[in-house]
Amino acid sequence: MEPTPSPVERPGKAYLKKLLSDRNQFPDRVEEIDAVIRRTFEQRVAVLVLDMSGFSRLTIQYGIIHYLGMIVQMEVASRPAVLENHGRVIKVEADNLFAVFDNPDDAVEGALDILRAFRAVNSVVPENRDLHGCIGIGYGDTLVLEEEDMFGCELNLASKLGEDLAGPGEILITAAAREAMSGNRHRLAKRSFRASGVDIECYRYLGRATGYLPDLPDVP
Repeated sequence: MEPTPSPVERPGKAYLKKLLSDRNQFPDRVEEIDAVIRRTFEQRVAVLVLDMSGFSRLTIQYGIIHYLGMIVQMEVASRPAVLENHGRVIKVEADNLFAVFDNPDDAVEGALDILRAFRAVNSVVPENRDLHGCIGIGYGDTLVLEEEDMFGCELNLASKLGEDLAGPGEILITAAAREAMSGNRHRLAKRSFRASGVDIECYRYLGRATGYLPDLPDVP
């Protein structure tokens, strides 16, 4: 019989953990259980990973409470930008925000609106509270646990781009996300990195292509 959540059990982390435990315990049922996991959690989505920059420097200089306040401000500024571009915030973990969108075009627009929101915040707060974000965007099949967590190869790549490779105010897009973008409305520059023993091909966002709406005037 196929494993199913009980009526009172929401298909979240606890249910996924149960399925994975069953997978370990019953190796002859791996394919069956994998199919249940995919059917329950898998979505083809664009993933956006935002990492705030300056954690170590600002925490050393001003203390952890100061930076925790900045994380709250980051979420307040970012969440509307995600929602207004048809996205969903899955979680905020430490100084990272994780969101999903139906397609990478919406994810890019969400990223641009996040950076605009940060600039608006920075125009009215003291310099030591300025928000700066590094953003990675991927696209592919992902296990999404709504408002809890998510797992997937493109998520891992987007996390690597956003947390380790992108600079402040920079948007890096995986090759899969670039391939799924519609048209040529954005100017992108191909980049290559080697990180954690893996060669990563990605694209750096440069701005809108000629003929489209004006972009941020100083996207780095």
